[in-house]
Amino acid sequence: MHFLPRAKLRPVLLSLTIGFIAALACEWLNTPLPWMIGPLFGTAIARMSGAQLFIPVQVREAGQWAIGTALGLYFTPAVLAVLVSYLGYIVAGVVFAMLLGAFCGWLLHRLSGVERTTAFFAMAVGGASEMASQGERHGAKVDRVAAAHSLRIMMVVAIIPFLFKFAGVHGSDMYAPGARVVDYPGLLLLILVTSAGALLLKRIRVPNAWVMGPLAVAIALTSSGTNLSALPEWMVHLGQLFIGVSLGTRFTPEFLHTAPRYLASVAVCALVAMAIAACFAFALAAVSGMHPATAILATSPGGIAEMSLTAKTLQLGVPIVTAFHVTRMAALVLTIGPLFRLARKWERRRRG
Repeated sequence: MHFLPRAKLRPVLLSLTIGFIAALACEWLNTPLPWMIGPLFGTAIARMSGAQLFIPVQVREAGQWAIGTALGLYFTPAVLAVLVSYLGYIVAGVVFAMLLGAFCGWLLHRLSGVERTTAFFAMAVGGASEMASQGERHGAKVDRVAAAHSLRIMMVVAIIPFLFKFAGVHGSDMYAPGARVVDYPGLLLLILVTSAGALLLKRIRVPNAWVMGPLAVAIALTSSGTNLSALPEWMVHLGQLFIGVSLGTRFTPEFLHTAPRYLASVAVCALVAMAIAACFAFALAAVSGMHPATAILATSPGGIAEMSLTAKTLQLGVPIVTAFHVTRMAALVLTIGPLFRLARKWERRRRG
């Protein structure tokens, strides 16, 4: 933490301490994803109660690196061969996500009265920072867009894993990482090459560079049969903790007092989105033959890390869930601007 001024070091240490204690509590309570859900809710409650918490971007990126690398180790040559047969379903999932976002944007506009541009980017099923950035270019209210995505991700992380645990859902997919043994010299090399991939993508401004870079490098290595090392479990837990506290500290004391009608409308839209996505997932599972729970995680309006980690914990087709979410994120980042302009043009024509 040497890069931080002394005034910010204490809020960072407090954030990590609260997150760590909350993770241990959730592990004791046997909740799903304890190392992410505990820190997320622990720091969110503390932050909204007025605690001075802060997490630098480097902590979030370290968490993203751990998750991206861990997921990439699942993409063995055999897994890639299986994924080829799912390409059509992945494309269908991307189209569905775009339509779902557009519908929920319309619904948010009707329920909350927020103007259409903000509603469109607030409900697009993409990353919060990317959608806020894209929305700003087109005149959306960035704070409303960011708040909507934070609340949506929190609801998805809270609801889906707990529903699966309550229903006793547990898969039997035989997907396993290519590297299963921790080899510390190999781990050091893995850290270096995956971090280099992240820095390269960040330099050329690729969204989610610290997930996508390590993921791409780890996939390239694993699919070619180069298994340097597995990731130690403590490293994966630490990655989840870092992501959890990064999400939780977004919830400021002002969050609850800002536009209650808007936040309530976002919550309703998030629930509607999850319900529609679940219906689509059951249809997809029936056609494709994948486990229904895998299909739910693959098509849910959650993030790459959260849904892929849930799949990892429950043995529910990690590569399939990851492939769906990565493809969706890339497609949305590339097309959301043109889609918005097309929607605006159609709206103008409809009005005459």
